[in-house]
Amino acid sequence: MEDKGIKPHYAIVNFERRRHPRFNIDLPIEYSLIESPISRPGRASNVSEGGLLVYFPEKIEIGQHLQLKLFFPSGSALNSIELQAEVVWIDIYLEKGWGDYRSGLRFVDITSDDLTKLKNFLTTLSK
Repeated sequence: MEDKGIKPHYAIVNFERRRHPRFNIDLPIEYSLIESPISRPGRASNVSEGGLLVYFPEKIEIGQHLQLKLFFPSGSALNSIELQAEVVWIDIYLEKGWGDYRSGLRFVDITSDDLTKLKNFLTTLSK
């Protein structure tokens, strides 16, 4: 077979690795280290059924487990949910007003009732 100068073309394809779609939000959170009774404020920037992107006022280490309370707008059917999450990545974010540390969290323990509330809330965001 003759070549005719045709060369194969290669491209980089970026497949989404997340299991759940993310929704951009701006919601307050309270968090504490599992071993600590002291809670601190933070902000959630996006949310999915499996995790959050949050901004902390302090550096939290990868692998750290946190107790988290996520607060929803007063017009929604729920006010807050509680869960445990693990820090899976960290990044320093320097924009003032958000906090200094941006982190990705993966849910590790959430009640079925709170997960249902979260799913219902996310459904309202997708409409």
